[in-house]
Amino acid sequence: MRAPAPLYASNEGVIDAAAKALGGNLLAPVEAVSEIALHVDRESLLETMFALRDTPGLEYQQLMEIAGVDYPDRPDRFEVVYCLLSLTRNHRIRVHVQTDDVKPVPSVTGIWPVAGWLEREVYDMYGVLFSGNADLRRILTDYGFRGHPQRKDFPLTGYVELRYSEEEKRVVYEPVQLAQDFRTFDFMSPWEGAEYILPGDEKAKLPEAKGAPTPLKADEIQKADAAKAAAAAPAATPKATESTAQTGAGKPSPDAKPEPVKPAEPARRINKPRAKKADVAVPEAGKAPATRKVAAKPRNKPGAPTATDPAKPKRTRKAPDKKDG
Repeated sequence: MRAPAPLYASNEGVIDAAAKALGGNLLAPVEAVSEIALHVDRESLLETMFALRDTPGLEYQQLMEIAGVDYPDRPDRFEVVYCLLSLTRNHRIRVHVQTDDVKPVPSVTGIWPVAGWLEREVYDMYGVLFSGNADLRRILTDYGFRGHPQRKDFPLTGYVELRYSEEEKRVVYEPVQLAQDFRTFDFMSPWEGAEYILPGDEKAKLPEAKGAPTPLKADEIQKADAAKAAAAAPAATPKATESTAQTGAGKPSPDAKPEPVKPAEPARRINKPRAKKADVAVPEAGKAPATRKVAAKPRNKPGAPTATDPAKPKRTRKAPDKKDG
């Protein structure tokens, strides 16, 4: 949830109040991207800072930052920027002064003591001198460092390099030694574009493959297969036939050759379909399988005649003769 109060106060009336308080010390006020920058004279910097801090309606009590900018093409190539904050008005403002590597800028350490370290950073990085700073020495680079790293003409590789020496058991400084000379690669800039034509650039003006993105405009777009489609376009009046006499179906052409006789194919053996096996009844779940009734064979008595064993003739006993009785 955002706070109900605005992030910063409005810029309305700030330039008018600053112009009235500074008078001729104000060279050019600039308002851009919702920020106000006041370009003032270098010699009257202290008077300008006192006015911006103590004038009612301005009241910029706090110094937030001091930055440096290098413009090598200008006579006064360096620009020192002071960022001020008004706690009572919730507003920020920037103050710009121009100088070179010889003309000193008045120090504001008497107004804001925190400016001591900030001015040392600008001196270390850009070489800008500040008159009135009692401790103007390097703060970021090492002792004996040569040059100022943030200047546009300072080489990216520097002048010296350091390493730990096993012989001397300490860190030693040596001149920079590159493995190869610096080379300028002529890469194509994505913002400016190449000034020469690369192989294949001529294809950019032609329609691309079907389905691929094209750099042409909507009214210049032509399908990739448009030429083929135009060549294979159907005739205006389609050909229509109503009888075989018009098509010549069944008639040999004048230069037709007799068709070669194909050899007869050997007779194929036709396999008769096998009779299907009778389906075997599967008993349903929970039911006993059905029993098949088989006819019982007749039982024969021992010695009874059968078809393979016919009956034997019976022997008769003769009755004894009655003789003497």
